[in-house]
Amino acid sequence: MNRLERAALALGVPVVKPNRPLFVKLMALGYVAAQLFLPAGMAHAATFSNARVALSDPQPSATSVTYTTTVSSVTSGNIQCIKAVFSSSPSSAVAIGNGFTAAGASVTAASSSLVNSTSTNWAATPATNQITYVNSGGGITPGTLTGATFVIAGVTNASVANTSYWVFFNTYNNTDCATSPVDNTIVGFIFTQGSQLSLTVDQTLTFTVNAVAGSQACGGGTSTAASTGTTIPFGTVSTAANGLVCQDLTASTNATGGYTIFARYTAAPTNGTGQTIADWTGTTAAPTTFPAAGVTEAYGFTTNDQTLGTGTANRYYNGSAYSYAGMPSSNTEVGYESVGVSSTTYRIAHQVGITALTDPGTYNTTVIYTCTPVY
Repeated sequence: MNRLERAALALGVPVVKPNRPLFVKLMALGYVAAQLFLPAGMAHAATFSNARVALSDPQPSATSVTYTTTVSSVTSGNIQCIKAVFSSSPSSAVAIGNGFTAAGASVTAASSSLVNSTSTNWAATPATNQITYVNSGGGITPGTLTGATFVIAGVTNASVANTSYWVFFNTYNNTDCATSPVDNTIVGFIFTQGSQLSLTVDQTLTFTVNAVAGSQACGGGTSTAASTGTTIPFGTVSTAANGLVCQDLTASTNATGGYTIFARYTAAPTNGTGQTIADWTGTTAAPTTFPAAGVTEAYGFTTNDQTLGTGTANRYYNGSAYSYAGMPSSNTEVGYESVGVSSTTYRIAHQVGITALTDPGTYNTTVIYTCTPVY
């Protein structure tokens, strides 16, 4: 006799013993009724955890989009079908519409650890709003139970942005993709417009003409006088020594095609009575060695740029020797860069020689440098 029966007797209450066979039958009927009211295909299915779906391109109407579903708490049991149903409702399968289609989709097995990254015996059947992946070889047991992936490629997104959609993701131990459910989840996703980024970068160019002191290495010799950024002062030149004065040209630009530096003069150096210093006979296409002191009256120039953009690239300086050309009255190339540079400097040498018959006087001309970027 249990405690309830003893208490009833003490109070004078009749004891009615339960009909155990009837009780067992009622419990069984309750279980069956509970089973009848469970959603179809969900009676024994487990639920994935940490489920998510990532889109390679979430923009509306994007094509060839890859949907990667990642799940954990994967049941370590046999699965023969994986089914993904895309829906506009989280409670029932409702076609997304608005151009959405998975009809041309496929499964990227190599990236899908849920199927052990193999396509052996697996076949995909895509449709507008779903894709099934069925194994005809008796199924597999997933080797990855946490962070397992299933990759669907070739989906076309719907045209509507900022609206929630869902994918019903289920696995089954049956090729009918309906009975013997194993795991399931429902995950949401949204199509979003990309944000148009824009910015402007201004063109940049700096160019300076800089002084070179006297007694500096310059044009194959040593400078005989100091220059400034705006003067090339030879001073008094005699037949005993040629005059040699240099300037440094420094430039920088973000121009895609770099820049070219040109030089020219306004006229041959001329004194007050109209006599001129002759141009050196070397040309800008084929410069030559400048004459020794006292031999020839001449004015010429050279550059240390060995990679000019036109003609023979190292025609002025070949790495060991300098050649000179007469200065033209139209632009001639003295420096070149094929791409943008933060800063490059070229040394331009000006040399003059006279003979015993050179007319006296102070000779002048203007040398003009131009830096032209290529955008």
